[in-house]
Formats: sequence, structure tokens, C-alpha cells
Amino acid sequence: MDAAPVKLSELLRHPDDLDKIPALKLEFTRKKAAVDSQLRGGLRDQLETTQAGMNGITDGQKTLQAIRDEMMKIDTLCSESQNMIKDFASINLVSQAHRNFGAVETMVENLQTFNDRLNRVETMLREDEEDKENMPNLLAVHYELTQLRNIRDDAMEQIQRADDPSLQSTLEDYFSRLDDAIDWFDEHVGLIALNMINLLIADNNSLVVRLAIIVEAEEKSDQRVEALQEALKDHKEMATRFQSITDGAKTVRGYKEKFLKAIAVNCEGQFGEAREEFLADPTKLEKALRWYFNDLNAVKQGMVSLMPKKWKILKTYGDIYHQLMHDFLVGMIDDPESSSANTLEIINWPEKYYKKMRKLGFAESDLKPHVIDNREQDLVKDFRQLIIKFLDEWIDRIFAQERRDFADRNVEGSNLDTDEYGYFRTKNLVDMWRMLREQVDAAGNSQRTDVAEGVIDAMFLRLRSRQQSFQKMLEEEAAKYEADKVPELEGFQALQDWLIATANDQMACIDDNEEEGRFAYLSSFKQKFEPLVTPQYMERAENEVSLLSENYIDLSTWCLNKFAKLVIAVDFKTVMPTFFTPKWYETTAMKQMIITVEEYVGDYQQVLHHSLVDVFIQILADELLVQYLMSVRNKGAKFRRTDPFQDKIFNDVSTAFEYFRSLPNADLSTEITQSWRVTEKFLDLLTASKDAVPDVFQEFKTSYWDLQITWVEAVLRSRDDFERSMLNAVKARAAQMDVVRGAETIMGKVK
Repeated sequence: MDAAPVKLSELLRHPDDLDKIPALKLEFTRKKAAVDSQLRGGLRDQLETTQAGMNGITDGQKTLQAIRDEMMKIDTLCSESQNMIKDFASINLVSQAHRNFGAVETMVENLQTFNDRLNRVETMLREDEEDKENMPNLLAVHYELTQLRNIRDDAMEQIQRADDPSLQSTLEDYFSRLDDAIDWFDEHVGLIALNMINLLIADNNSLVVRLAIIVEAEEKSDQRVEALQEALKDHKEMATRFQSITDGAKTVRGYKEKFLKAIAVNCEGQFGEAREEFLADPTKLEKALRWYFNDLNAVKQGMVSLMPKKWKILKTYGDIYHQLMHDFLVGMIDDPESSSANTLEIINWPEKYYKKMRKLGFAESDLKPHVIDNREQDLVKDFRQLIIKFLDEWIDRIFAQERRDFADRNVEGSNLDTDEYGYFRTKNLVDMWRMLREQVDAAGNSQRTDVAEGVIDAMFLRLRSRQQSFQKMLEEEAAKYEADKVPELEGFQALQDWLIATANDQMACIDDNEEEGRFAYLSSFKQKFEPLVTPQYMERAENEVSLLSENYIDLSTWCLNKFAKLVIAVDFKTVMPTFFTPKWYETTAMKQMIITVEEYVGDYQQVLHHSLVDVFIQILADELLVQYLMSVRNKGAKFRRTDPFQDKIFNDVSTAFEYFRSLPNADLSTEITQSWRVTEKFLDLLTASKDAVPDVFQEFKTSYWDLQITWVEAVLRSRDDFERSMLNAVKARAAQMDVVRGAETIMGKVK
């Protein structure tokens, strides 16, 4: 029941796990039955408790009604008994006169001795003022002040019944000194209440106990006054009948409330100091609040035995302190002076707080409200979004700078850097990864996996978005040159340099050198955040890292492909349209292009990442081959039987082979020359007899499954002996073939 819920995706990770379904179903059915049984038992207990409570309420109502009936009977008997005693009226009158005489005699004596008694009280207060640590007269002062207060209250009550304002004013002047003494005494009581914890620490239990005696006595007095006031309010007709039993305090004095208020005031003062310390150093929250738990521990260890049990003093302190802790933390969250670091500490505080409170005997369920109103998730989200906001601002600034650098690239050096290996690199990649590591540190400082994981997710998303934005920026600029919209090719070479630098950047992100202990940016990034996240998240993060790695490879390859397309579109712009036209026979176009390719390779192989050099050559070779084969669509392209096109094609291919075979990498040389052998199939299509064309096509299609029928049609139409029947025969043969698909071949790129 208490175990963490298991996700179905974790139980059924592999196809073989489907065999576990029957067993899982049985297990979950058993668990469900156990839960249902517990719920039924709990419901039964709850119903029994509720019924018992309802029965108790009913019995209480019956008892209350019985008491009310008995009281009515007593009142009736009292009234009737007056008529049963002979001369009751006279006896009652004499008795009342005797009581009044005694009351007057007592009142006169009290008034005559009032000032002397008050002088003694002031003397004792003065002695306590000089010895505030002990206040030896505290109980005596309280007793005397209580008596004097009662005298004053009785006198004032009687004079009010006399309805003589002049006499009332005289009495108020006579008793005016008493208020000063009461205020003086209250100051002493307040001083003790504010320093209860310090008194406990100083082992001054005597003063604590004496204060408790005073507050308890006043609490009982207040309860008596409130009960009497309530009774008189509900039974006004009986008020005059019971005036004789209202001796003592006439008003609520509220010492218990003052005592509790003093506890709160003392705590609030310490929270004020803690606030300043916490604002100055957000890492010191626990230290700043150490007094809080020390106070409660002092109450638990030293005060519980000194206070009336009914006060439940530890719970009382706990409730007051907890409410103020709640107010302090919520106030700090909303305080404009607090920083995100303060908020972060507060987010992590509840777990520590409730753990400490449990050690002191306070259950979390008993501490209401929640110490930060259950705002952890909202605060975590806000903190996470704050980091992501900084992340976005940084990335936007970096990309804006990169766009400016790219726009101003037509300067010496193309606004690029070179790394320690001499490879072209853009200027801002290092800053971007450093910024990412800093934001990972910021997320890690939260000590919360949910913050770190949310930030890492955002980083993965921004890294993918950055790749797309960078590719779009390069694509848009390259399109201008491909469409011949840039006069005098201004910035063209710089664009090529940027393509090479961007390809290098992608490799710098993923090219680990484990032998030297040097890891690429992406691996270092992964190592940075791995300790901050859960193993379950790390499984998903591995997929994200793999996807990013593939994207970096794709973008680097895209840059090299775009470079090759620009070479074709710009450098070979005037040459490519001449292939397979009459002018082709008169030129050495292939020789010129191979020389250009060789120059590009020579110029860039030193500034291109070593792992991309062979890829660069391969892409240039493939793009040249694709454009060469697609030249059958050139305007005026025609292969006449009388022209030496076979020799010319052979010469073109031989020129290319001569260069490719000279490459230092034998495997690359073999792979490229093997790709170029597709020209043999091309030549077969051009030279085959009309009847043999379908067979040649079938052989071609078998070797190159992604051969495009549209290109084959263009080749056949470029023959001077083209007939529609040849094309129909090829299409018919294509319909009969059962082509086995495989990896993409060079012919998949020939449209």
C-alpha cells in the first residue's frame, strides 16, 4: 500500500514482458482485494464512530433538558416556599438589611485601608523593579492587586446603581492610582512572558511557575466572569436575584491572551532578525532559524512540567510558532526584496522543517496550515522558468551576435576563429556551451531533480532549435547565390568558410577523444547534468543526447552538401549546361571541374575537421557525378550515333578517375570510383540497340533499385534514334520487375 506506484511502461519494456501480463493481473487483483478490504474496514470503523458521536450528542441533549427542568422546579419551589413561612416578608427584609449593613461596613473598611494597601503594592513593585531576574513579590503583588481591583469594581458597580454622577467621579479620582499600579504590574508580567525561553535556559523555573500561577488564576476568573455574563444575558429576569453572588472580578482581564500574545511577539522579533540574515545570505536559512527549534525544544524539555496540563503548552507554542513560520516564509516568497536564491531555499525548506518538527513531537498533519501553503510545485515551476528565461535570453543574444557576424562575414578571416588544430570555428559556440553549463549549475544548486530535469529538457529543445535556426540562416543565404541574386558573388567565399566552420562546430560537439581524456561539448554537458537527475530521467536523456548527436552529424553533412551544391551552382554555372551538347565535344569541361574540386579540397582539408575531410571529398565527388548524369536534361543535349560521345564520356570519367585514384585514402578512392562506374550503365542505355534497351534497363534497375524512371526517359529521349516504343517497353519491363529495396544508391539522387 505504501510503495511507490509502478508505471506500466516500466513493467512492460520489452515484447517478452507481455508474457507477464497474466501474472501481473493476478498480483494487481490481489492488491485490489486487499485495498478493498481495508477500505471496508475503515468505513465500518468510521460509521461506528459517527454513530457513537451522534448517540453522545443525543444523550447530552437529554441531560441538558433534565437539568433545565430541575432548575425550573427549584425556582418554583423557592417562590412557593416564601408563601409557606409566616412573616417571610419581614424576616427577608431584616435579613437583607443585615446583609447590606455588613456589606457597607466591609466597603467602608476597604475604602479606608485602600491607599495604605496600594502603597504596599507600589513598594513591592519597586522592589521587583530592582530585581527583575527574580521578582520575589510577584505573587503577593498579584494577590493584593486582585483584591484592590475587586474593591474598586464593587464600589463602582454600587455607585452606578445609585445613579449619582458626582459621586462616581469622586470614586474614579480616588481609584486613579490603582490603574498606574496595574500597568506597572502588567509590564512585569509582560517582561517575564517575553523572556520565558531565556528564563528556562537560565534555570529560573521559580519565576516561570509563578507567572503560570498568575495566568491560570486570571484565566479561571475570566471564565467565571464570562459564564456569569452569559447566564445573566440569557436570564435577565434572574439577574437582580443573584447579584449577591457576583463578588469578585466584574470584567474579563485577558491575562491568558496577553501571555499568548507575548509568546507571538517574542517569536516575531526573532523572525525579524532571521529575515535580515536570510536576505543577506540565502544559504543561511537553516542557521537563521536555529533558534526556532531550540525554543520549542526548551519548551518540551523544561516548560511542560511547569505549566498546567490543560494548557498543553508544547502544542500551544507549536501552533503559535508554526503560524508565524508560515507567515514568515510566505512573506519572504512575496517579498520584493527577496531573490530567486531565497525562494530556492524556501522551496527546499518544508522537508527539513517537518523532519525537525517530527523529532520535537509534532506530526505534519497537526501543523496547519501547510508551512508554505503547498506552493512548492508552483515555486519550482517559477524557479525553473526563471532559469529557462535566462537561458533563452542568452541563446537569443548569442544567436543575434552570430547573425551579425554572419552578415558582416565579408572581412578578412570571415569573422571566424580557428581552434588549436587550425580548424575553422565560429566565435560563439564556446560561449554557448559555457552558458549552458552555468545554467546547469544554477539548476543543480536547487538540489531538486524536478528543477534540473525541467531545465535540461528546455536545453535539449533549445539546442535542437538552434540547429534548425543556424541551418535556416545558412540556407537562406546560400539560396541567393544559387539563384544568382548576389552581384559579383560578394561574400561567397566567406559563406563557404562559414559552412566549413559550422560543420566543424558540429563535430566539436560530439567528437570525443577518450584516449586523451578529452570529451566533446555534448558529452561534457551530459556528464555535467547526470548527477543531478534521476536514473529514470537519464534513460530518456540518453535518447535525447543520441538524437542531438545524430542531428549534429546531419547538420555537418548538410553543410558539406550545401558547399558542394554551391560549387556546382556558382563555379560550374557556365560549364554544366554545355555537357552532352555539341559544345561539349569542343571543351575539356570535366578537366576544369576536377581541377576546381582538387583546389577546394587542397584549400579546405587543413581547416576542416579531420573526420570530415573524406566525407567532404565523397560529397563533392557524388554531387559532381549526379550533376553530370542529370546533364542529359540540358537544353540541346543529344547523343548522335555519328558523334564520338562514347569516347567523350570515357574521357570525362577517366579524367575524374585519375584524380580520385590519387587520393591518399585507398578505401575512399575505391568507393568513389565504384560509384562513378554507374556511368557504364548510363553509357549502356545510350548505346544499346532499341530491342535491348528493356534488358539494359532491367539490369540497371536491379543494380540500382532507386533508379528514377523519369531520368531513364530523359536519357532515352536524348538518343537521336529515340522512339516512343522504346520508352513504353522500358515502362512495361519496370512494371514486371519485383524490385528489392535496399540502401540508397547514387541513382536515388539523380532525378
